[in-house]
Amino acid sequence: MEQLYAEAGCKRKKTAVDMLKIVGMIFAAIVGAGFILFSGQFLLKIVGVLAIAGIIFYYPRLNYEYEYIFCDGQIDFDKIMGGNKRKTMLKIDMDEMEICGPVRSAELASFKNLKTKDFSSKEENGNTYAIIVRVNNEKIRILFDPSQKMVDSMRMKSPRKVLKYS
Repeated sequence: MEQLYAEAGCKRKKTAVDMLKIVGMIFAAIVGAGFILFSGQFLLKIVGVLAIAGIIFYYPRLNYEYEYIFCDGQIDFDKIMGGNKRKTMLKIDMDEMEICGPVRSAELASFKNLKTKDFSSKEENGNTYAIIVRVNNEKIRILFDPSQKMVDSMRMKSPRKVLKYS
């Protein structure tokens, strides 16, 4: 029997909070450079060096994207930070899934108040889907942007749980 496999990914749109973090880091870098260059105190120079080192370490984490891998009934949600560091955020099994479909569908309207894990691009007109699943005895809603092949593979595995796309 053929194994179902599909993968998709999306780059996360920068939010206002991300922009504030970037502005804060730029300000901290300027202050840190000022401490290093113009301060006569050794302690302030160390603070400046630590601030700049922290920015160099933290900045790549603001540039991230999500990757989804569907393999024979299991979906992995991975976060890729800075283009090279991968972290698995969540793994779900299709057997534990209640329903999956486009976010704007009427069937999913009653699930808007659930705890939500957002792995989508946050694009206004994106192809965002929602999965309702029970994880650790808690019902949650997962938002993601699958490819058409991934949706088709999921429908082949669980045709009654995955809503038809429009």
